[in-house]
Amino acid sequence: MKVEEFNYQLPEELIAQKPLSKRDESRLMVLNPEQQIIEENIFKNLKEYLDPGDMIIMNNSRVIPARLYGAKIPTGTEIELLLLNELSEGRWEVLVRPGRRAKKGVKIKFQDILEAEVVEYTDFGGRIVEFSWDHKKYNFEEVLNQLGEMPLPPYINEKLDDPERYQTVYSKKRGSAAAPTAGLHFTDSLLKELEEYGIILDYITLHVGLGTFRPVKSENIEEHEMHEEYAEISAETAAKIKKVKTQGNKVVAVGTTVTRTLESAAANGELSEYQGWTDIFIYPGYEFKVIDSLITNFHLPKSTLLMLVSALAGKELVLSAYQKAVEKEYRFFSLGDAMLILNRKED
Repeated sequence: MKVEEFNYQLPEELIAQKPLSKRDESRLMVLNPEQQIIEENIFKNLKEYLDPGDMIIMNNSRVIPARLYGAKIPTGTEIELLLLNELSEGRWEVLVRPGRRAKKGVKIKFQDILEAEVVEYTDFGGRIVEFSWDHKKYNFEEVLNQLGEMPLPPYINEKLDDPERYQTVYSKKRGSAAAPTAGLHFTDSLLKELEEYGIILDYITLHVGLGTFRPVKSENIEEHEMHEEYAEISAETAAKIKKVKTQGNKVVAVGTTVTRTLESAAANGELSEYQGWTDIFIYPGYEFKVIDSLITNFHLPKSTLLMLVSALAGKELVLSAYQKAVEKEYRFFSLGDAMLILNRKED
């Protein structure tokens, strides 16, 4: 299958640069793959498509201030680090810019608080670095809060007035280099309304790293390798999901990160507790084991995220919906509008 099959034309002005004043007033495009129908609505009306007893599963990972700006020792050359995965205390997998300046053994200083040494190269063009700082004065979280910046995607050209708008309202576990953006549309009041309606709400964790946004560079998508990201699903959550499915209700994943976590946890055919790294790559032809429906955003052309969505709803229907979204001037990407894919069988 060719990467070019997942391409589409997007006017640059449709890339959302700022969040809406109210999260749940994003537009919602609803796809019904069974009936090949595309509808339009508003996100706050989500429950119109759900039934009591359905389950919504969200990613509670929280974005850390993962972008650091430092200076190479002793030349003072500016070097930027993006933290991806914490391998052990003080040891991180990172992306470095410019990479040619970050050879093995190079040391980088971040003000007078933090220092990093490049100790290894990664298979994906990144680096492994070891940080050193005054442990008696600070823990690493405090150091990041003081030095780091929110790592907004490169297609967002403005800083957010409120960095919390790049966090979900239910974010809890720190560790992501980017937000699980499908969840940005939820508000506390909407979650309460859904719960009162009879929707079961629960959470998994996947710390978003390079795997989520790394571009596909091979011509054939089967040759693409996903980068590992850390994920967790509790035994309690797995048990709830099994019960929901046994009762014939829908499991609704909020975002591709939730989808990949749940499908990884069921890789052996039986959903169970999961704690570890996942590099699952979902594209058309994949048979879903857990999720029935998906809440997601509008993704970049030729991205693994668009391929995952196409696996669930069908490539032709998805690209048709994207064309309609362009024509109707939907807001695209991380801070943009939402899509709901209903993958339930008709009675």
